[in-house]
Amino acid sequence: MPNNSSSSAGTHPAFGYVLLGAALYALIRSFELIAPILLSFLLVILISLALDPLVQRLARWTGGRTSATALLAMAFALVVLLTGWAFFGPMTTSVSKLSDQLPRYWEKLQKPLIKMEQQAVRSEQRLQAEVKTEIARATPSATPSATPSATPSATPSATPSATPSATPSATPTATSAAIPRRPAEPTPPAEARPAASLRSGFTQVFQSLAGGFAGAAFNAAQILVVLGTVFFGVLFTLINPVPVFGMFYAVVPERYHDQSRQIAKRVSSFLPGWAGATALGMLTIGGLVFLLMWPIFGVMDALLLGMIAGVFEAFPYVGPILSAVPALVFGLVQGGTTPLWVIAAYVAVQALENNVILPYIMAREMELHPVAVIFSMLICVLAFGVLGVLIAAPLVAIVAILYDELYRKRFLPTVTRGEVDRMVRKDIGEKRAPAVKQ
Repeated sequence: MPNNSSSSAGTHPAFGYVLLGAALYALIRSFELIAPILLSFLLVILISLALDPLVQRLARWTGGRTSATALLAMAFALVVLLTGWAFFGPMTTSVSKLSDQLPRYWEKLQKPLIKMEQQAVRSEQRLQAEVKTEIARATPSATPSATPSATPSATPSATPSATPSATPSATPTATSAAIPRRPAEPTPPAEARPAASLRSGFTQVFQSLAGGFAGAAFNAAQILVVLGTVFFGVLFTLINPVPVFGMFYAVVPERYHDQSRQIAKRVSSFLPGWAGATALGMLTIGGLVFLLMWPIFGVMDALLLGMIAGVFEAFPYVGPILSAVPALVFGLVQGGTTPLWVIAAYVAVQALENNVILPYIMAREMELHPVAVIFSMLICVLAFGVLGVLIAAPLVAIVAILYDELYRKRFLPTVTRGEVDRMVRKDIGEKRAPAVKQ
């Protein structure tokens, strides 16, 4: 009996490790398939926790969570509809003007291309003539070596009268019998040659761009499906959050409930700050686009473009690209160098947003280091795609909370953050001190 119990006790851990390894392997292999589902679930949880304090305040005035959630949903839909309505009128006018101007744009683009084509054909003809001349010059250099040896011996003995009579009649016959000639094919004119021209190259580029836009449209449709799922998931969660958040306590063992409640309390306390930082980023980007577009398009169009940029800022990476499309259309309608100025302005806004504004706002509002936010964005984009950047900053904060509650309290119970900071400053000071003294 003891032997059997010990053997069974020894086999259970190994079996558990095998199951754990198989589960991890299955998760890694199927992560690409479940990533959109996992991302949607995380967004529903995070957005619900971020909006829950606002819903609770509205519920005191409206009399219940359902009416408060409906009021919040109507406000969101109203903002989207007003932005779409303000966008539709000017955009329709600009698209109609652009369709009228496209033939002129195409003519302006074709003229320099045709000139470059003709210059390329002339240079090709000149090179071919030079090559033929060089070949003709190099061909006689091989015949004199064989001609002088046979000519002196046979020429004096031959009668001059026979030479003119025999030579013209025999030579063409032998030559035509030995080497049959093909009829000369007419060379097509240089303009009709089927060579790859610059215009055909530009056509291929435009076709590839159209294919890229089609792929981007398909990805945008997938993103809209995910966002629609998240929208309705957030609504139903805000109406009745108890079953959704109660499943976490149903999974965690009972002895860890107090620790889980502490973690949940800290997580739910910083998420409203994350929502406020996102709203602040939208206002910042919208105001920046308005200020940059004002000198180019005027107040009203710049205000519209700022509103569009602010709304699309809720969708990182994809939103700024989509918000640049109407501005580019307006620039093409005006003509000249306006499209180039619009592209430069939006590239500058995108660079400031990804490297300065968003990391600084997220770090300031949620007390996160900008470097951690930047690397979290990269990891989340690689793991979940473009929309993964939405959860980058919250995941950094959640990881920090889990580190404090699960790791520091167990392995560093007496070491405070102030002591760690002092040790780091001391180490940096010791490294810099010799350089200062020297």
